[in-house]
Amino acid sequence: MKRTGTPAGVKKRAKELRQEMTPVEKALWEKLRDRRLGGYKFRRQKAIGPFIGDFYCAECRLVVEIDGDIHDLKAEQDKARTEQFADHGYRVIRFRNEQVAQHIESVLTAILANCQNRAPLLPVLGEGAGDEGDSSINEF
Repeated sequence: MKRTGTPAGVKKRAKELRQEMTPVEKALWEKLRDRRLGGYKFRRQKAIGPFIGDFYCAECRLVVEIDGDIHDLKAEQDKARTEQFADHGYRVIRFRNEQVAQHIESVLTAILANCQNRAPLLPVLGEGAGDEGDSSINEF
């Protein structure tokens, strides 16, 4: 597992993002904070190497990413981010904004299952591109 330092600018940006959370991120954070989900400790907007994970659980080595419409245009960048997290020993699970907003309990169930089972995750954004019917994001 490669370890690289986190640039100071990334740490500063992570701090800014914690203060500028989107409504969807705020809603999910309310469910994850203070060990509210299965007793697991999550952090928000955590700098990991040169990237920032939306939410992460160190105990489970799990990064939870919430993707808005802009991510439709950034598949290669998201793939690089996922690889960077993997280089640091983290697994990534992604959800669309709409999934969190409309099905937060199902999102929480999926996150908890991945914390408890530490099972392989569904494909992440950018993997399986070109496969019909593959949204590349967890679905319910």
